[in-house]
Amino acid sequence: MKKDFEIFDVLEATEHWREEQPRPQDAMTVVRSGDPQVIAVLGGERSASGHAVTPDTAMRVSAVYAAVRLLAGAVASIPVAVYREHDGERESISPDLWWLLNEQPINNWTAASMWEWVIKSICLRGDGFVEIVRRGADVKALRPHHPDLVQVQRVADSLLYTVTDDTGVSRPVHQDDMLHFAGFGFNGTRSMSVIQWAGFQSIGVALAADTFSASFFANGAAPKHVIKSPGKMRDEQVEQLRNEYKKKYAGANNAGTPMVLTEGLEVQEMSMTAGDAQLLESRKFQVIDIARAFGVPPHMIGAQETTSSWGSGVEQMTIGFVKFALQPYITRIRQELNRKLFRRASPFVEHRMEALMAGDSKAEGEYMRQAVGGSQGPGWMTINEIRKTKNLPPIAGGNVLYRPEKASQTEQKGKANDETAGATDPQ
Repeated sequence: MKKDFEIFDVLEATEHWREEQPRPQDAMTVVRSGDPQVIAVLGGERSASGHAVTPDTAMRVSAVYAAVRLLAGAVASIPVAVYREHDGERESISPDLWWLLNEQPINNWTAASMWEWVIKSICLRGDGFVEIVRRGADVKALRPHHPDLVQVQRVADSLLYTVTDDTGVSRPVHQDDMLHFAGFGFNGTRSMSVIQWAGFQSIGVALAADTFSASFFANGAAPKHVIKSPGKMRDEQVEQLRNEYKKKYAGANNAGTPMVLTEGLEVQEMSMTAGDAQLLESRKFQVIDIARAFGVPPHMIGAQETTSSWGSGVEQMTIGFVKFALQPYITRIRQELNRKLFRRASPFVEHRMEALMAGDSKAEGEYMRQAVGGSQGPGWMTINEIRKTKNLPPIAGGNVLYRPEKASQTEQKGKANDETAGATDPQ
């Protein structure tokens, strides 16, 4: 209880500081309106391209959307198992906590949506926050929070969380009741946002390229022209000609419309085409650069012209993706869950990474073959354990774990019995 009182004393001391801060929902509204001061405060300042890079604008870039969706979807598809270790042996348990982590953390969320939200928050804002709702010593729910509505303050070696709801009311949350999923570059309070650091300029360039492409095709994907007149024209005639030209010949709907000029007018091409400006090449490079920032292979977010150095085949690419892209997220999530939910070594949670092989029957079959012993042995799973993963009933004799030495002894014993029987068999 003393610890709680200390936290609330800090709350009272920092009340004035919190009142001076902009309300998160108000700040979000101003960001959408383009206020440069608030954009700078929230890490969404304008890039060199002139476009403001915020979590909302970044997700309008297809490469960013694909990278975040890839990471979030992969993590959400991995089941979280709950184990207990007793006398050196591990057993799988399925308490109410398993339901919260894998099916429904709270009434209005599915577990998959929660994990996708957490990874999206880490990728775009640096940190993800999920509040632990307890009833006594039991965990009753897990409530995700928007990162912009959570303030983090360090007090000595502890963290103080202040959560603001949609109505603007703030309340404190003890650090033991807040799952703080940090990203790369965690400094004790907050982590580094990918879009604010590694992908800031690349995303800004991608936004500019998208805007330019849209304008280019909106004007019929045609080069700009200058209309030359043999004689002098009045200002109102120039304006009328310009408007008529735009009305009849500009825009994608007017592409291919024959151009008719009278009174000796001539049209001269003035600007570069999309190919001359290397627009397509620039957009391809931005996909690769954004993939690099998020740590995902470009070929997994649609850059098909790139090659992979992770080997060939779905299995090798999956292994590389798991090792270098997913594993850091999985490790941070597992450690945060274990230290906040259990506060001791056992029980503990662990992600079942073999779920990523679902859909690859060859890789899954090879994994199961090796698990039961295969041609090399020894096995680490029984046949019935394998069958359980496929929702199949157990079979007789399926609970025996394969050991090569025991199999060899059994085989030698069988041969000896055959030889003995042959020696005593009358001709």
